Amino acid sequence: MRPYAFAGGTAVVTGAASGIGEALAEQLAGRGSHLVLLDRDADRLAAVAGRIAAGHPALRVATHVVDLADDEATARMAAMLVAEHPETTLLVNNAGVALGGRFDQVGLEDVEWLLSVNLRAVVRLTHTLLPVLKAHPGAHVVNVSSVFGIFAPAGQVAYATSKFAVRGFSEALRHELADDGIGVTVVHPGGIRTRIAESARTGAGVSVEEYEEGRKQFSKLLRIPPEVAAAQIVAAVERRRPRLLIGWTAKVPDVLVRLLPGTYWRLIARRAAPARPEG
Repeated sequence: MRPYAFAGGTAVVTGAASGIGEALAEQLAGRGSHLVLLDRDADRLAAVAGRIAAGHPALRVATHVVDLADDEATARMAAMLVAEHPETTLLVNNAGVALGGRFDQVGLEDVEWLLSVNLRAVVRLTHTLLPVLKAHPGAHVVNVSSVFGIFAPAGQVAYATSKFAVRGFSEALRHELADDGIGVTVVHPGGIRTRIAESARTGAGVSVEEYEEGRKQFSKLLRIPPEVAAAQIVAAVERRRPRLLIGWTAKVPDVLVRLLPGTYWRLIARRAAPARPEG
């Protein structure tokens, strides 16, 4: 499969108002891609789009405000993207949310909220836009999973469920689309400085002390700037890499799980407090 051509293409990016999504939008524009940016934060999204449009006046920069936790709104948005942006050549499913607490500490409504954003929106947007992408041989799909799509820590049942599912979805989809000339990259970020922890929900059964301890431990891992992660993702897309691990906090667990598939958590639990999402 030939390298992905950014210049003149159109990239749809979800979760584009901050973090990795914002950095990706800026770097894709720098490569000459027109942009269709989605997020639930209207003000932040407008600021990102305005800055990019001012710096790249030759590019088209469209924005759509949508809450991907609303399945019906996501379906309407997907249909709108097909109608209004049939030139799309790159889909980046980046938006994600987090939920802290053991499975018996969180409500099923919170689990459904997380699955709507992290999994169902990924599946729905990809399925709806697939005919558009297949109309442009050489198109590409990026699905952002997590290091918690590689190993599954205690305290993150819902999050790990969604991210392992994104991983499996991406791998099977890659095999199906290879003959159509469409690439699929699944991304497993490690400790990226994003806003996902700030916007995370915490289960009703989680004590204040548990929450604060988890937050402090998690913050120590957030070392990688979103711009660095975005640059690696853009390079992976260009080279059609099937899988991208970002940072030692993704690469080390990947090796550990391969070596100790059934017992890795015993080792990790000795060295870590209750885990929080990492990307």
